[in-house]
Amino acid sequence: MDDKTKELNAIATAMVAPGKGILAADESSPTIGKRFAALGIESTEENRRSYREMFFSAEGIQEYVSGTILYDETIRQSASDGTTFPEYLKKLNIIPGIKVDTGAKDLAGHPGEKVTEGLDGLRERLAEYYELGARFAKWRAVITIGDGIPSDYCLEANAHALARYGALCQEAGIVPIIEPEVLMDADNTMETCYAVTDKTLHTVFGALYRAGVKFEGMVLKPNMVVPGKKSGQKATVRQVAELTLEVLKKNVPASVAGIAFLSGGQSDQEASAHLNELNKLGGAPWPLTYSYGRALQTAAMETWAGKPENRAAGQAAALLRARANSAATYGKYSEQLETAGV
Repeated sequence: MDDKTKELNAIATAMVAPGKGILAADESSPTIGKRFAALGIESTEENRRSYREMFFSAEGIQEYVSGTILYDETIRQSASDGTTFPEYLKKLNIIPGIKVDTGAKDLAGHPGEKVTEGLDGLRERLAEYYELGARFAKWRAVITIGDGIPSDYCLEANAHALARYGALCQEAGIVPIIEPEVLMDADNTMETCYAVTDKTLHTVFGALYRAGVKFEGMVLKPNMVVPGKKSGQKATVRQVAELTLEVLKKNVPASVAGIAFLSGGQSDQEASAHLNELNKLGGAPWPLTYSYGRALQTAAMETWAGKPENRAAGQAAALLRARANSAATYGKYSEQLETAGV
């Protein structure tokens, strides 16, 4: 392992440190605007800054959060004491990260499928983000299950983009989070989710290998294997954990620094319970942790509701979810954690 790969591996290893996970606070302004609107919060730049600071400044959050994915607006903002958010996080020993894709767009000639864009100018943007303090990045590919989809072309196009992004990140001294998300919104069975996840991961790692991405200096952010929301199929926590671990062990090289799952629309408790069961199973060659957005933030956002007087209560809600998921990384999560207020 050369010196650059060692540096990347050190960052990636810190991102999946025992008991810690990654906060995905990289919602675009339109996305967080929709969530604010549902709660009656005006989506101003100051309200978005204040919300992020509320979460980042929760006392002890660094015990459970290793890194935070920021949005372009957020990485340029500062805490109320004037410290830039990247510097603020670094002082807490939380690694600043940055979302660098520009979103999933319709894949030409393939109705119902998406390809993620953002490669144009990425080398230059990564250099700027490094100077701003980012030490890891995120790029999300979106894989939809439907009638005859995903197509091989969709998988190949998204894998190619992920691989080019990953190589550019490592060139810039930035750890890439590789996120190929198989969506859970359709009416497919759990078995179909497994098959699509299997093919997706196989395609992605083939592209990463050909692009020269160093597996030791990356973190994988995959979906779990679950039934589609509209399928009517119910899976046990154990079934989700077993099939998820099986498909990962089949496709993910042991040299990958770690796996940080996305929540993918699961409820807060489901996301914690599934991660917990994955760690209880044992036998994974990589650390298994979380990179949750809504499953970490929803309760805190609803409690805060844009009101300064709710700041402490919002922080308490944030800490509850962070503690619950930290416990899940050890296989020690239980429903009692939800009701005990710890």
